[in-house]
Amino acid sequence: MPPAGRRPGPSRTREAVLDAARAEFAARGYDAVTLRRVAARAGVDPAMVTHHFGSKSGLFRAVLDVRLDPAAELAAVLTGPLDTVAERLLTRLLVLWDSPAGAATIAAVRTALQDEDGTALLRDLALSQVLRPLAAALTGPEEERRWRVDLVASQVVGLLMTRYVLGLEPLASARHPALVGALGPTLQRYLTGPLPAASVEP
Repeated sequence: MPPAGRRPGPSRTREAVLDAARAEFAARGYDAVTLRRVAARAGVDPAMVTHHFGSKSGLFRAVLDVRLDPAAELAAVLTGPLDTVAERLLTRLLVLWDSPAGAATIAAVRTALQDEDGTALLRDLALSQVLRPLAAALTGPEEERRWRVDLVASQVVGLLMTRYVLGLEPLASARHPALVGALGPTLQRYLTGPLPAASVEP
């Protein structure tokens, strides 16, 4: 704790909030954490959390060192007809991943996957910022929509790992249109096409 009558500097306050948030998110999961709880754990005013990070999602991305805003990017992808959403999704992902911010985010993902807490945080990020909003944009029973987005996630994560982490050729150096043309129809079927009945049973 800082001496009485003194407030920690901006850098120390930010680090204290990040430390508290990392512990809270790891212990409780994204949904159960509040900015007020994080502020109390860090010993700062809740307004300071908002000042440094803007929102809970912004704080969560800072904890993971993710430089992109998945929720905002997904919202842009969902602007348009659902029957072409897979093409827009893949195109946007590839553009982002091949950008400097995307490269930093992929590096952060690789680091997070090295321990259980980091993996749990990534799962919460995917669920809260991407998979649930994507499922909400689809039609059909909830269980079916969840199955669809999980299938999409399996392909997207596979692409990220093989192209950017493992560097498997020729996929690693393939041009964007080739990848979108090859993977887009499969993702589109997962999102809006027919699925085997057994796959969506509880």
